[in-house]
Amino acid sequence: MSPQQGDRPSGQGGGRPRRHDRTAARADREPALVKREDLRADCSACFGLCCVALPFARSADFARDKPAGRPCGHLRDDFGCGIHARLRDEGYRGCTVFDCFGAGQKVSQVTFGGTDWRRDPESASAMFAVFPVMRQLHELLAYTAEALDLPAARPVHRELRRALARIEKLTRGDAESVAALDVNALRGEVNPLLLRASELTRARLPGRRKDHRGADLMGARLSGADLRGASLRGALLVGADLTRADLRGADLVGADLRGADLSGADLTGALFLTQAQLNAARGDAATTLPPSLGRPAHWAREGSAGGVVDA
Repeated sequence: MSPQQGDRPSGQGGGRPRRHDRTAARADREPALVKREDLRADCSACFGLCCVALPFARSADFARDKPAGRPCGHLRDDFGCGIHARLRDEGYRGCTVFDCFGAGQKVSQVTFGGTDWRRDPESASAMFAVFPVMRQLHELLAYTAEALDLPAARPVHRELRRALARIEKLTRGDAESVAALDVNALRGEVNPLLLRASELTRARLPGRRKDHRGADLMGARLSGADLRGASLRGALLVGADLTRADLRGADLVGADLRGADLSGADLTGALFLTQAQLNAARGDAATTLPPSLGRPAHWAREGSAGGVVDA
C-alpha cells in the first residue's frame, strides 16, 4: 500500500518510527479477516437456497409465482438450475441479477454442516429462515471489506476492521441466533463507517462532487454527465440513460441500476458497485469497469438503444 497524502513521516535518518506509525504499519499487515472468494456465490456448494427459500411474483423478472419455501420447478435433484443457460430467454431475468454474496454456501456448509434440506426435511424451515439474514450479513461483509481496501479511508480502517470481525463472528452463529439477528440495527452501526470511507475517498477527486443520494432519477437523461465522485447511494436509476457518463469514483452503494444504459460509461474506481447491479443494467464493450467485476454476457447480446428502457 503506497503512502497517502497527509501521512506524517517516520523518524528522520532511519531512526525508530514513532508509535502511531508502527501501529498503522501493523494494521496494514494484518491478515484479512474474510477471504474474498468466500463472499462470492459458489452454487456447487449450496443447496439451491435462493431457488427455494425466497419468494418471487410473476412479473417482467419472473415467469411465474413462487412462494417462499417452495422449490422452483426448474431446480434439479443436484440443486442445479435446469435452465441456467436460458434464464433470460425463459423469463427469469430476476434470477440472473441476484447475488447471495456467498451466503448460500455459508448456510449450507457451515450453519447446517453440509446436510441438505432434502435429506433432513426437519431442518428445512430453519435453513430457509436463516438464508435471507445470512445474505444481508454477507453483503455487509463485502462492503466493509471493500472499504478496508480504500487507502484514503485509513482513518476509519481500525473501526472497519472491528466491524468486519464482529459481522464475521455473527455469521458463524447457530441457526437460531442468526435468524434472530436485527440486521437493520447492525446496518445502522456499519453504514456511517462506509459513508465516511466513501467521503474520504471521494474527497481526493478533483472538481465538484454532486450529491444525488436517494434521488429519484428513474429514466433520467444523463448521457455524458459528469458524475465523477458523485454520491448516488440508494439512487433510483431504473432505465436511466447513463451512456458515456463519467462515473469514476462515484458511490453506487444500493443504487438501483435496473435497465440503466451504461454504454460507454466510465466506472473506474466506482465505490461499492456490485456484480448484481451490473447484471441488472445494460452496457457494451466500451463500458469501463472496475477490474474486480466482469462484463455481463447479455450486454453483448442485447445491444444498446440508449434512453429509457423497460426495466
